[in-house]
Amino acid sequence: MSGELWALLAGTGFGFFQTVNRRAMDGMEVFFATFIQLVISAFVLAGIALFTEDVGLLFTAHFSVILNFAAAGFFHFFIGWTFLNASQKKIGAARTSPLIGTTPLFATAIAALTLREFPSLLALLGIILIVIGAYVISEKSGGSDSHPVETGWRSAWLGLSAALCWAISPIFIRAGLKELNSPLLGVTVGSAVSALGYGAVLLWQKSRGIKQTATNEAWAFKIVAGILVGLSTWMRWIALGLAPVAVVLAISMVSTPVVILLSPIVAGKHLERVTVTLWMGAILILGGALLLTFISA
Repeated sequence: MSGELWALLAGTGFGFFQTVNRRAMDGMEVFFATFIQLVISAFVLAGIALFTEDVGLLFTAHFSVILNFAAAGFFHFFIGWTFLNASQKKIGAARTSPLIGTTPLFATAIAALTLREFPSLLALLGIILIVIGAYVISEKSGGSDSHPVETGWRSAWLGLSAALCWAISPIFIRAGLKELNSPLLGVTVGSAVSALGYGAVLLWQKSRGIKQTATNEAWAFKIVAGILVGLSTWMRWIALGLAPVAVVLAISMVSTPVVILLSPIVAGKHLERVTVTLWMGAILILGGALLLTFISA
């Protein structure tokens, strides 16, 4: 299967994750939610790796491989997921998802500078469509009249920060996969190291008297979200090993229409209101992703 199709699957799975995660965030604090997300994903990925991969390769690999996978995890999981959860809690899933649609814009510039990967004209057109769609959606709230959210850059910086982190992580993913061509082992290392780091952060917070609580409903939704995002991230790493970074990240933005369609159902229309403008932006994003999938290479 091509890298573009793997990216399409990853984007769809990530859309389901964001929708479920939005519901979980209503009953959890950001740092605790991110930690639980990391632990669940790490266990799921490690379990799959034990049955399908030669885990011994990690013990014979050069130390630089582990460092690259750990660095990728730091940007994608430790920082990126924190910004994602914070943004969803602040402005909702329907507005956060399209803000993440700016990832290809950051990735194109970074990949061109570090990996010498320059998109074709058709690929660039697809990326432009996706970014325009993200801009259109970000200008309109996904909230409701009774639950308004901020608009503009002050409310957007959390989602944009997540997008920047996810544009940086592929650089380390590519470097690690060049020496150890196992996306599953790589993403498992990245998530496990990030989970350990987050555990240390929570212990520090606990020592300062900061309590982390969660409702039973939030726990249930977070477990499902952790499984979904772990599998989706694995598929994304596979795609990054097969296709250009900018193309993979752009196609992954098909998560936006999925979130816009499902978030009112899962989180409730009182929190996530779908408008014509939201769908206009989603159509632009989907059109760009399809262009990249079936035309670019």
